[in-house]
Amino acid sequence: MTSVKGPAPPPTNLDGSALRVAIVHSRWNKEVIDALVTGTIAKLKALGVKESNIVVQSVPGSFELPLAVSKMIAGSHVQAGATATDLLGGLTFGASTPTLRPQSRSSTPAPQSSIVNMPSQPFDAIIPIGVLIKGSTMHFEYICESVSHALMRVQLDTGVPVIYGVLNALNDDQALERAGIGRGGDKGHNHGEDWAIAAVDMALSSRKWSEGKF
Repeated sequence: MTSVKGPAPPPTNLDGSALRVAIVHSRWNKEVIDALVTGTIAKLKALGVKESNIVVQSVPGSFELPLAVSKMIAGSHVQAGATATDLLGGLTFGASTPTLRPQSRSSTPAPQSSIVNMPSQPFDAIIPIGVLIKGSTMHFEYICESVSHALMRVQLDTGVPVIYGVLNALNDDQALERAGIGRGGDKGHNHGEDWAIAAVDMALSSRKWSEGKF
């Protein structure tokens, strides 16, 4: 029997070409995480989000996701308001934690490439991705609940759409199938694609609502 579960398509065609989206993922359960991140990025690109406007960071585990999301949202606002020489001085989202040096190197002219490539907007949406698989203790329940509540709080406090990309699986097979890499004949569905659609949908809607357009 066909399941009734699953999202309905968005009411309008989604154009993410003007959006900047972040992904922050945990490093636990790497096989599943890698598939989910890959699926998310591919769908974001398919919806028009430019590769240069997709920022990917990682944290040790799912428990660290809420803090990472909060800091990345704040950091993206600093980035967007920084000058080219500020960025030349060290404010970047890359392999290391974004930092701003205490004093801008105002005496050093920034090369034109820095001006062209500097971020011009904060994140329109952020997708935290984690994989929690139930074990033999209560660890699973505590982490699932605390992470869910904390991510919701960040979303409401900042006004930036935070898409819930944390799998809460009861076993390995559930996690693999929800990343589209199941062990059986039916590989399942990569939920990263759904999270990308939700991110673009909510980012566009949030922009419109903030301008009083309904």
